[in-house]
Amino acid sequence: MSIDLKSLSSKLVRYREQLKESILEVATATGIDSARLAAVEAGQAEPTGDEVLILADHYRCDFKFFISNEQVAPFEQTETLYRAHGDDFTQEDRRAVQDFLYLCETEAFLMQELGQRASAFEFKPTGTFFKAQGADAAARLRDALGHSTAEVPRDVYAEFRSVGVHMFRRKLGNSNISGLFVMHPVAGKCALVNYSEDVYRQRFSASHEMAHAIFDFAQGASVSYKKPGHRDMLEVRANRFASCFLMPPAFLAKLPDPAQWSDADALRWANDLRVSCDALGIALKESKLIDDAISQRFRRLRVPREAKIDPELPEALNPTQRERKAKLLEVGLSDFYVGLCFEAFSRGAISVGRLAEALLCSQGELSELASVYGRTLRGD
Repeated sequence: MSIDLKSLSSKLVRYREQLKESILEVATATGIDSARLAAVEAGQAEPTGDEVLILADHYRCDFKFFISNEQVAPFEQTETLYRAHGDDFTQEDRRAVQDFLYLCETEAFLMQELGQRASAFEFKPTGTFFKAQGADAAARLRDALGHSTAEVPRDVYAEFRSVGVHMFRRKLGNSNISGLFVMHPVAGKCALVNYSEDVYRQRFSASHEMAHAIFDFAQGASVSYKKPGHRDMLEVRANRFASCFLMPPAFLAKLPDPAQWSDADALRWANDLRVSCDALGIALKESKLIDDAISQRFRRLRVPREAKIDPELPEALNPTQRERKAKLLEVGLSDFYVGLCFEAFSRGAISVGRLAEALLCSQGELSELASVYGRTLRGD
């Protein structure tokens, strides 16, 4: 099959411009001569098979995307994202977003290959009060997940994955970005949480992005900030959803009178709920259980970092495993995703080369990574 050089040219240019890379930077990263790259981008030269594979790896996409008009990529979504928020994404962050989208598409492919299907959760809002919509959706999702009023969701990442959202954590350089949501044309609903944030803030951000997946998926893409504008009602609704999902008002109403809490009490309850004191102080005030002065006092408190629990870094890990898995989470590799990759490989659904690509590493690094997860490679 001959390659449509005009289509290929457009795809290469769009990828490079979205990543804010020069032809020289791509040439340095790929080892392909810059003049050769310029000719391919101009539609004046056809790349070799090896060059297509190298460029696909550099841009984190399926090589079939470059040689087929049937393959699609989330260009419209990411272009919308960068048009509205481009100044907030450094070149490194754009690369992180591209990796995230690649992981989402790969995860969707692996789940299909392994016959794994998520349970869809749908919610149709009623009324015009955005906060009420957020609270109602949170209650409905908790009910769908089988949570009692008093139950604290322990692993929100696993729960949101179970209802069809590709949920990844990835370190971003901009600490003001809490997360983003993208409606991927192939993978569907995809959410990224900034791993640079506090552990409990990440749980809230994941819940916030879940709200965008429920309410705002038709918009295609959105960015959530640590301090959003108070007039952005979509963000207000998402925050209300996150608060009510993690701290149901009915549960808060049954707590010992928060107005009588000491600082130690507030810290203990925040840690039991696995939320920040800031989020707890706001939620208690929203429920009219404390006044503004007490809310502000609680919000200034901080749960010690060593007391916090990350469901994807359990206490059972030894220090070496914990450090290694934390580094993998920084680049988006969750236990769930890594497990899918190795399971697909063990069943012969993907090759060792595809396994390395999916895990964002070289084939030489696979054995060490496999050992961290208690896996073996055939022939090891």
